[in-house]
Amino acid sequence: MSADLKRLQGEWHITSLEMDGHQMPSDVFSGGRISVKKSVFTSMGMGSTYEGSVTLDESKSPKTFDLLFTAGPEKGNRNLGIYELDGDAWKICLATRGPNRPKNFATKPGDGVALETLTRSSAVTGSAKSASQKPASTEKASPKKSIAVNADVTELEGEWQMLTAVMNGQPLEKKFAEFGRRITVGNDTTVYTGPQVLMKVTFTLDRSKSPNAIDYTVVQGQYAGKTQFGIYEINCSVLTLCFAAPGNPRPSDFSSQPGDFRTVTTWRKK
Repeated sequence: MSADLKRLQGEWHITSLEMDGHQMPSDVFSGGRISVKKSVFTSMGMGSTYEGSVTLDESKSPKTFDLLFTAGPEKGNRNLGIYELDGDAWKICLATRGPNRPKNFATKPGDGVALETLTRSSAVTGSAKSASQKPASTEKASPKKSIAVNADVTELEGEWQMLTAVMNGQPLEKKFAEFGRRITVGNDTTVYTGPQVLMKVTFTLDRSKSPNAIDYTVVQGQYAGKTQFGIYEINCSVLTLCFAAPGNPRPSDFSSQPGDFRTVTTWRKK
């Protein structure tokens, strides 16, 4: 095992992410981490789990690495990158497609390159981890009033392009929103940020409530295994969603203020 590979052993948290020339907001990569055990890596917490082998070349300048994916959405693919390793800080620049390895630690629009900085798990402070949530709600999903799961086509069917997003009271810049899209088939939805799967959910609807109610059961993503309560409306082909964080009560309106941990998004159907 090479010297750098020995230093990479363990778990690393993603602390910043830039894609295609845009710095991504922390909500996109919050909870993202990479675990390295011998020459095997596992990437978790950003929608899907990716696994494979990592090969380093410390003789190059900058140092290079190859990722060969053996499990997950990229299975069978090989991505090329460069890296820097300094104590508990690890910086990688990775081509997510194509045969060309990045030459420097930078990205530009349309290049398919991701630039990440990671911090060793043991060095991540409590304040850098997910914010604590409010007490759990006593409200539960009401299947009897909902559309049958994985059966009927709903008004959410199809592919939608993100228009706007407000997360915990913080608006997402338009240039970042352009990366968001959601695809719904039956009662299953997958949300993407660029090529990255952000989350997968199954949902139920209750149109007897005002506003219309929607419940997410998160299958993959930051809140995997948890339930989120939300509301939705469709007006002139624009879908508006407002969700509380897991454990928080269902929103009563389409708003998000600092500290309420709500997410409000708008989407236009493609």
